[in-house]
Amino acid sequence: MNPVPPPEKIAAGSASERPEIEVEVVGAEGVAWFDRQLTERHYLKAGRPVGDYLRQVVKVRGRPAALLVWGPACYALKDRDRWLGWSTTQRVERLKLIVQNRRFLLLSAKGESPNLASQTLAAAVRALPEHWQQAFGYRPLLAESFTDPEAYAGTCYQASHWEPVGQSAGYSRHRADFYVDNEHPKRLWLRELDPQARRHLRSALLPADCQSGVIAPPSGVLPVDQPQLESLFAVLQRAPDPRAKNTRFRLGAVLTLVALGLLAGRRDISALARFAQTLHPKQRRLLGLPLKTGTKAFYQVPTYSVFYAVLTRLDSEAFATLLHDWLQARAGTLPRALALDGKMIRDHLGLLTLAQHEDGAPQAVAVYDQKEGTPRCELVVATKLLQGVPAWDDQTITTDPLHCQKANARTIVEKGGDFLFQIKGNQPGLLAQAQAFDALPGTPFFPRPLRGMGA
Repeated sequence: MNPVPPPEKIAAGSASERPEIEVEVVGAEGVAWFDRQLTERHYLKAGRPVGDYLRQVVKVRGRPAALLVWGPACYALKDRDRWLGWSTTQRVERLKLIVQNRRFLLLSAKGESPNLASQTLAAAVRALPEHWQQAFGYRPLLAESFTDPEAYAGTCYQASHWEPVGQSAGYSRHRADFYVDNEHPKRLWLRELDPQARRHLRSALLPADCQSGVIAPPSGVLPVDQPQLESLFAVLQRAPDPRAKNTRFRLGAVLTLVALGLLAGRRDISALARFAQTLHPKQRRLLGLPLKTGTKAFYQVPTYSVFYAVLTRLDSEAFATLLHDWLQARAGTLPRALALDGKMIRDHLGLLTLAQHEDGAPQAVAVYDQKEGTPRCELVVATKLLQGVPAWDDQTITTDPLHCQKANARTIVEKGGDFLFQIKGNQPGLLAQAQAFDALPGTPFFPRPLRGMGA
């Protein structure tokens, strides 16, 4: 890349009068020039590349007008994580889907070109998801940045639709001490890179083009905090143990590991056993796990065979009741992304959960098995679960076609809620009636027929 020519003055105007703006990724041949501009003109200098790191140059009428650097997000930000409604596990797994604007430099003098900052920043953000995916193989969903409130008002961020959501805690990364207090908090700005970014980042399933950015959480990352862990353990200790009295691993500890694994998204016995292996010594000690003979600090965790023995003999109704009551008692205090769905752990334990659409927060949980037409099949258990919740005031309940039943609809409406049920071929008469109703002129479903939309 050639040395930067003198920037032209760009006048403010209407959208139709705005100058042609292009955004490019800086290749290897332009890195030296790019970093030199930052070192000479930016008060933070160029900085060191860390992790996935992208340099953009914004051109106006073919001439460089702004430089931007994007890199990894902060590991933990209370205001950001509260805004997202993340659990600790989700934050660790999905942190790469947030990118941080580390440098933003206008190449014109301050005040010389009104609106240039917001225009170039907005253009760079629009191009960022595609640029990032081409460079690193996954699409980011959220951007973060910081401004010094004592020096900058952040007007360009606000004008380009960034949202101020709080501030940093005032700590800086330090090689020796990890973090040191700089007594200088920064204003935190967030910008969604996808219209549904906030929902995607805390939902159970990510878009396919984002999934390669997910990383496995390191050891010791749990879906609940320590007080919640201790209270869950205290509750599950009350479950009756179907095994012999001389077992090495107490039932309360095993069931707590099962519950934590389920809340963290593990869905089979092998995954539960691997999850248990990730606990730190302190976490293992809190659960009363046994010390390995001849050691002072190595606490053993249950193996696959222990989990199998417990789950095949367990009074699953008692376990589900204890877990359900614990969730209900802590409604609104748990991380909002503890999402459970109707999954079976092999053929031994099925959990049916009613959870918030927005954040996956569980509201109620029950146990079922795979046999149809029994008092514990999914259909019967779902009906009892809906009936067991005191009220559905102003809430809309959605289900898959299995639970499209008159009794469920009546229960929801009588308790003050609304419902939206799917209909498929398992109820051909109802499906045909709905299709005929939808074909009538002035259907309330759609104001006009939609091409290519089937039943």
